[in-house]
Amino acid sequence: MTRGITAGISRGFLVLCLLSGFGLFALPRAGAQAAEGQPFPGLSVQGTANMPTPPPAPVIPFIDVTVRNPTTGQEVAFSLQLLLLLTVLSLAPSIIILMTSFLRISIVLDFVKRALSLQQVPPNQVILGISLFMTVFIMWPTFNAIYTNSVQPLAAGELSVEEAYREAEAPMRIFMFSQMRSRQDNIRLFMAMRGLDRPNTLADVPTYVLIPAFILNELTVAFKIGILLFIPFIVIDMVVASALMSMGMIMLPPVMISMPFKLVLFILVDGWGLLTDQLVRSFV
Repeated sequence: MTRGITAGISRGFLVLCLLSGFGLFALPRAGAQAAEGQPFPGLSVQGTANMPTPPPAPVIPFIDVTVRNPTTGQEVAFSLQLLLLLTVLSLAPSIIILMTSFLRISIVLDFVKRALSLQQVPPNQVILGISLFMTVFIMWPTFNAIYTNSVQPLAAGELSVEEAYREAEAPMRIFMFSQMRSRQDNIRLFMAMRGLDRPNTLADVPTYVLIPAFILNELTVAFKIGILLFIPFIVIDMVVASALMSMGMIMLPPVMISMPFKLVLFILVDGWGLLTDQLVRSFV
């Protein structure tokens, strides 16, 4: 009898669980059906949600470089002028270094650095930057004349490319020749090597002769200035080395002791100001 009661209770509990599960699944569905049949509340507003339109795809321009055979002589001349212009632009750094005051200034500043026994200070980039801005300061009248007489008329269409080149070449030739007015040995040297007659005026000197003569002149002047700068610092090195040897400090490098004295002397005499003043005056 007890076993029958237990079996009945189990059957009843199983039926109750099935009815509860059916109710859990049926109630949400019934609620959803009832909600579908009911109208919106009184204070609600009907509307639609518009999705934003995606932005258009980026447009990449198509670049086409057409190479064709020239049909007229003007097109051939224009192509040659364009190639010549690209060649000049590629050689622009060399032109700035060799045909301006940059060469002399950079060499003199490097001599000063070596005379002071400095290894890393100032860095080479700083020396080149100082040389570049001092070159712009010294060459500004020449650059201004080139821009006024050559670049502006060429941009306005008043001059052809050949005429603009001649107008730009004249100020540079005058500057280079002015630095060799009292020392024309290099010009005569290159004129003789080329087999040309002795020049009487600047117009008789071709540009391809004037440029290498100017480069040699700048190297010579820069080395002369460097030697004069080295002399006082060499005296300090000799005095310090003699003092160390007299005290028996043979193993101590004299540069370690002489470098502070060099820096003190250079600062006391306002070395940077004097050097800059004399460099600028050497081009005037």
